Amino acid sequence: MRYGRGMAAFDERGGRLVCEIVAADFAAAFAVMSHVALIAESFGHHPDMTISWNRLRIELWSHDVGAITDRDRDLAARLEGVLPL
Repeated sequence: MRYGRGMAAFDERGGRLVCEIVAADFAAAFAVMSHVALIAESFGHHPDMTISWNRLRIELWSHDVGAITDRDRDLAARLEGVLPL
């Protein structure tokens, strides 16, 4: 699915895996967030997400451990396969 333009790669920043996407507009950014939510739910692992008009920021880290785990890496890999480039 293509929602707009942005960077679909996760980078490690401050103990979290972070991806920032720039979409065409608010509705497109919200659509990406909804798509991420459905995938995350299927993994049983839920990222922190913030949206500001056309920008979506996704942060992955395991709250229960306080660090990045294989669950985060697995979800990031799945999301990188479907998020816009």
